[in-house]
Amino acid sequence: MRGSYQLCNSKMETDIERRIDKKGRRYIVRKDRRRFFFPDEWNEFLKQLKEDKKPLLDFMLNTGARIDEALHIRPCDFDFERNNARLWKTKAKAKKGETTGKPRTISLSSGFAKRMKKWCSNFKNEEYIFIGSVQSVNQLMKRALKKTAIKDGYNFSTHNIRKTHGMYLKALGIDVGEICIRLGHDHDTYIQHYGSADVFSEKDMRLIKELLGDLYMRQRRY
Repeated sequence: MRGSYQLCNSKMETDIERRIDKKGRRYIVRKDRRRFFFPDEWNEFLKQLKEDKKPLLDFMLNTGARIDEALHIRPCDFDFERNNARLWKTKAKAKKGETTGKPRTISLSSGFAKRMKKWCSNFKNEEYIFIGSVQSVNQLMKRALKKTAIKDGYNFSTHNIRKTHGMYLKALGIDVGEICIRLGHDHDTYIQHYGSADVFSEKDMRLIKELLGDLYMRQRRY
């Protein structure tokens, strides 16, 4: 097992804020939520997971879905002829006066669709294909990250996988409008939360294309 979190305490203390809730329980809050996985970090992280835990994280990386959206996916929500998936349990935007989220249909790469079709064969048509809660999945990530060489693993939660998906698409030159529709963001939210994609090396770009497969071409709508 590779030792991680081998960082000085002062660095960690600048990245997190320690708080106490009304019941006296201590917890930490990340000050910077912009962290995303570089592709080699993602591959190393995924290796630490048991095989039955990988499909959920694979789904999130390949779709950019929020954790709650992913946990409500059923076999009947996939269209494997067109390689699409319908996210129906989406976030309601209170600032826009929404009381319920608007479902959205997103494209899947052919390779990822094959993996999901195989996984869905283990479940009934109306049955949720991923089991867990937001808390349990975040705890799963923390345990796995501690086994990697990622020094700031404490900066990651399920939402950072969604961030990673958006950054990968931006790095590959996908139109901002397409990314916004896919993530369920408006343009202002996207601009606020997604920085420059020039941080990726040529090796990173090759690995990103391997991870996302032909989704890159589908999103370009050739």
